[in-house]
Amino acid sequence: MNWLFPLGKGGGSAAPAAPLPALTSLQQQKQRQIESLRGAHASIAEIQKDVEYRLPFTVNNLTININILLPPQFPQEKPVISVFPPVRHHLMDKQGVYVTGPLISNFTMHSDLGKIIQSLLDEFWKNPPVLAPSSTSFPYLFNKPAGMPPYAPQGFPFLPPYPPQETNRTMAAVPVAESVSSSYTTDKPAAPSYGLITDLPLPVPTAEAVLQVGQNGFTYKMPDIPDTFPELSELSISQLTSMNEQEEVLLEQFVTLPQLNQVVTDRDELVKSIEELAKKNLLLEPSLEAKRQTVLDKYEQLTQMKAAFEKKMQRQHELSESCSPSALQARLKVAAHEAEEESDTIAEDFLEGKTEIDDFLSSFMEKRTLCHCRRAKEEKLQQAIAMHSQFHAPL
Repeated sequence: MNWLFPLGKGGGSAAPAAPLPALTSLQQQKQRQIESLRGAHASIAEIQKDVEYRLPFTVNNLTININILLPPQFPQEKPVISVFPPVRHHLMDKQGVYVTGPLISNFTMHSDLGKIIQSLLDEFWKNPPVLAPSSTSFPYLFNKPAGMPPYAPQGFPFLPPYPPQETNRTMAAVPVAESVSSSYTTDKPAAPSYGLITDLPLPVPTAEAVLQVGQNGFTYKMPDIPDTFPELSELSISQLTSMNEQEEVLLEQFVTLPQLNQVVTDRDELVKSIEELAKKNLLLEPSLEAKRQTVLDKYEQLTQMKAAFEKKMQRQHELSESCSPSALQARLKVAAHEAEEESDTIAEDFLEGKTEIDDFLSSFMEKRTLCHCRRAKEEKLQQAIAMHSQFHAPL
C-alpha cells in the first residue's frame, strides 16, 4: 500500500524523487522571450504563467492595457497582442482591439518580444491613439476570442446595468399586426366628426391604467366615469333602444356629460400652459445662442491649446531622447575620439618640425587631458547604465 500512502521520514526508506524533465528547445526559446519581455518592462503583470501578460501604458491622460497572449506553440506561432479599451490607430485593426502592424505580422522565432512591445509603446507615444467611440465595458460580449479572458467591466454610476444575455432562449413567433405599432400602419379608419370632439382623443380609462403618460413623461388623470348615469336611469327600454339607434341623439347625450366637459377644460388649460412655456423658451433663445457661441469659442481655444500642447510634448520627447544616457555615452565616445585625433595631429606636426616645443607642449597636453577626461566620463556612464539595467530600472 505504499503507492497509496507514501512513507514519511520515519516510516522507512522511500524511493528518490524523479528529476524534473528537461525543457525542450521550444520551451527554452519561449522562456528567453518571456525574460526579454520582463527585462524590457518592469511594470508588466503576469496574468497566467507563461501564457498571458498585461502591461499598463498611459499617454495623453489615457490609460491603455496592453494584453499579450502567448499561444501554445509560441514562438513558432505569433503572439496575440490586444489593447483595452479599444482605440483608433494605424497599427490596430478596424475594431481597435488587436495590434496588426508589421511588427506582429512579421514575427518569427528570432524576433525579440521585449523590443517589439517597446517599439509599440514608442509608436503610441509618437502618434497617440484615440479612444474608439464604440468602446464599452463589454469588449468580448458576443465575439470573445478563444483563450482571451475578459477584462473587468468598468463601473459607471450614471449608466444602467447591462441586461444579462440568455443563451438558451427561444424566440416565439409574434403576429405582424401585434408586433408593429399602430402609428406605422397605413390602413387607418377615418376619424369621426362630432362637432366639439373632432380633434380630441378620448382614451377610455380602465381600473389598471388610470394615468395617461405622454411621450415627454407628462401624466394626466382621466375623470372618473360612474357605473350608472342618472339621466338614463329614468328612461324606458324602448327609449334607450331608440336612442341607441339614433346616433345624433346619442351624441347629444354624450356631449353633455360632465366628464367630457372636464377633459375639454383640461385640454384648453394645457394648451394655454404650453403656449406660455413656448413664449418663455423664445425669450431664453438669445442667451442660449450667446452661450452656444461661447462654448464654440472655448472649444476652438481648446483645440488650439491642445495642438500647442502636443507640439511641446513632441519637442520634450525629442529632447529627452537626445539627452538619454545612451545618447550621451555615444556623444562622449565620439568627442574623446576627436580629441585623440587632434592630439595625434599636433604630435605629427611637432615631429615634422612645424611647431615649436613650447606650443607643442601646451596644445598637446590640453588635447590629451580633454581626451582622457571624456573617456573617463564615458566609462563611468557606461557603468551606471549597466548597473541600472541589471535591476530593470529604466533611466
